Amino acid sequence: MMAVSSACKDGTKVAMDNGKYVRYTPEQVEALERLYHECPKPSSLRRQQLIRECPILSNIEPKQIKVWFQNRRCREKQRKEASRLQGVNRKLTAMNKLLMEENDRLQKQVSQLVYENSFFRQQTQNATVATTDTSCESVVTSGQRHLTPQHPPRDASPAGLLSIAEETLAEFLSKATGTAVEWVQMPGMKPGPDSIGIVAISHGCPGVAARACGLVGLEPARVAEILKDRLSWFRDCRTVDVLNVMSTGNGGTIELLYMQLYAPTTLAPGRDFWLLRYTSLLEDGSLVVCERSLNNTQNGPAMPPVQHFVRADMLPSGYLIRPCEGGGSIIHIVDHMVLEPWSVPEVLRPLYESSMLLAQRTTMAALRHLRQISQEVSQPSVTGWGRRPAALRALSQRLSKGFNEAVNGFADDGWSMLESDGIDDVTLLVNSSPSKMMGANLGYNNNGFPSMSSSVLCAKASMLLQNVPPAILLRFLREHRSEWADSSIDAYSAAAIKAGPCSLPGARPGGGFGGQVILPLAHTIEHEEFMEVIKLENMGYYRDDMTIPGDVFLLQLCSGVDEHAVGTSAELVFAPIDASFSDDAPILPSGFRIIPLDSSSDAASPNRTLDLASALEVGTTANKAAGDNSGHSGSTKSVMTIAFQFAFEVHLQESIATMARQYVRSIIASVQRVSLALSPSRFGSHNAFHLPPGTPEAQTLARWISNSYRFYLGVELLKCEGSESILKSLWHHSDAVLCCSLKALPVFTFANQAGLDMLETTLVALQDITLEKIFDDNGKKTLCSEFPQIMQQGFMCIQGGICLSSMGRPVSYERAVAWKVLNEEESAHCICFMFINWSFV
Repeated sequence: MMAVSSACKDGTKVAMDNGKYVRYTPEQVEALERLYHECPKPSSLRRQQLIRECPILSNIEPKQIKVWFQNRRCREKQRKEASRLQGVNRKLTAMNKLLMEENDRLQKQVSQLVYENSFFRQQTQNATVATTDTSCESVVTSGQRHLTPQHPPRDASPAGLLSIAEETLAEFLSKATGTAVEWVQMPGMKPGPDSIGIVAISHGCPGVAARACGLVGLEPARVAEILKDRLSWFRDCRTVDVLNVMSTGNGGTIELLYMQLYAPTTLAPGRDFWLLRYTSLLEDGSLVVCERSLNNTQNGPAMPPVQHFVRADMLPSGYLIRPCEGGGSIIHIVDHMVLEPWSVPEVLRPLYESSMLLAQRTTMAALRHLRQISQEVSQPSVTGWGRRPAALRALSQRLSKGFNEAVNGFADDGWSMLESDGIDDVTLLVNSSPSKMMGANLGYNNNGFPSMSSSVLCAKASMLLQNVPPAILLRFLREHRSEWADSSIDAYSAAAIKAGPCSLPGARPGGGFGGQVILPLAHTIEHEEFMEVIKLENMGYYRDDMTIPGDVFLLQLCSGVDEHAVGTSAELVFAPIDASFSDDAPILPSGFRIIPLDSSSDAASPNRTLDLASALEVGTTANKAAGDNSGHSGSTKSVMTIAFQFAFEVHLQESIATMARQYVRSIIASVQRVSLALSPSRFGSHNAFHLPPGTPEAQTLARWISNSYRFYLGVELLKCEGSESILKSLWHHSDAVLCCSLKALPVFTFANQAGLDMLETTLVALQDITLEKIFDDNGKKTLCSEFPQIMQQGFMCIQGGICLSSMGRPVSYERAVAWKVLNEEESAHCICFMFINWSFV
């Protein structure tokens, strides 16, 4: 390693001490630094060129230049690592402080519960039945009186509003840092330095409540500014109107707000709130933004009931934002609402009674949005939302908002309902002036709709799903579009966006699905949401006066595909786009939303540690398609909302309405079929796997596979006892095991979990994959030449090579074995392949 020596007087010579150390002049260091920023790792030829181009370096040997660059890269790496470790240390220090505070709060809560429990026992033992009933009521109400205060109506003067604001502040702080609400850690959310934070849901309090604590790399004032702009991050928020603003004597502000929330399904009305928001600065430098509903003020601006909305109640909620040493903020978020579940059908009430759903869709959404912006600010070059994070976030908001508008179909956005055809499973709405809804200028854009002649029709429906995890179903819909979509309608929708409304789809489509290519565009830092461009190949649509290009492009937003996330709703929203897509281009989002309806986790007592622990257990080989359901949240019901939008010319309304109604009904039928096939069951069940007609039950097939392997190869494939354990062992076998039919064009009929993972498919879509489709050219040649050997000899060993998944990804395998599977009559039933030590390339 080169060190520093003395320089010559003229500043151009480099002196050597014992031939070992070199000291560069300031001018030489400046020149080298400039060159380093241009090229931190120059090649040998580049170093020689640098010496020739820079006279001040002419007397330095190329070897010394090489060593200087090596040392410079090393120092740069050390600086970056030191900076990273300092950031991690600050983060750990803040998280430790947060956890200590949380521990203190929990200890206070335990003490309070112990006191109330002892008091309850004493009253129960010493009092009569009547007295016991009265004392029980007093104990319960004493713990909750501050949550549902019954205040007399107060004047809406500045003094009266300030009194409400200060009371709201005190009650909010008691929830954020005290014991006003019994918080239970949300299942599946483990706090840590790399986690989103500490997330809890309420237990035994009015309404639904959720709480989150976390760290963000933004200053408190910036955090408050972002969170107060609900429309920028809260996907369920339709509008927030600030009706009045007043300053307080202590430097704070009081705002009167009217807020509307979208309904998550077509079966429920939206919610609205009449709110007071109080922003203030505490003595310790913390910034607080707290809110509550204004339901009992006198002589103030009243907000009358609004059609299609149910007035909900927000109990004291808000944000406590504390500055963190070294920069950033520690934030406490509390959301506490009474969402009036009485106003929806009984089957949907869990949507409004689930604190877990509130945490996922509101509380954690706020924290994730802050973390996303924080990363964009601190690491602008990191991939994720790419080089235009704000633009991409705006696109995702437009997609989500457009889908919510379609699901709700508000009259003030121009929607009106069409008459039913006698069956009420699908609702049709039409919008003759969709420019406001689509967020683009539709009348003056050649890539949009012709002015004064375009309308939008929306076909929507909701359906109840039984015993199918939302994440698995949504992932299937995303990866296997041909299972439910109609290629001619996709082409029609793209044509309407690209070149104006065209004739009714189905007249002369350019062909069926030629393939789906998923092009990743962006994702959030925790990968809970990602945006992509879908390319549907060979889907040309022809008109009398023009030809639409053969490829269709969709902008798609996907979230909730992690099947191990507890209580998460899943969404797949997409819209046709032009290849030269611009920020102000019209967007007509369509898609699916699946929300779990099981709210039993919210009612779990914090003392039920066994149940909570079991809910957190996730196996490394969790069944994704048709196996053990223990890795999921236990949800047995979910509601799926489907909404599809179509642009058309006014005179085509009747034809488009008929087409849209039939299309959505066909999608409902496809989803029902897929849901039935994806429904997980216990391995002991007789219908553990849904195989094609003519295929034996999974237990029998597993036994045939194992026995045939032992017969032809002389060794055991599975080491287990009992027929049920054979299937379970085969399903969890580390190597990919796949069965194909004996037809002229063999197709796959069964695969274990590793096989489904390797092919990136499910048991339903597996049946559409042919054997030759997964092999490359060399594999196909080997298969054609050696396939007769399998039928004659009964088995064949295949050398390692490359095969392809259903998504087109290359998969390498060390070797493969194929053998003939014999049934009870010892006749060939199928061919089984086992790919050993496979991995994605």
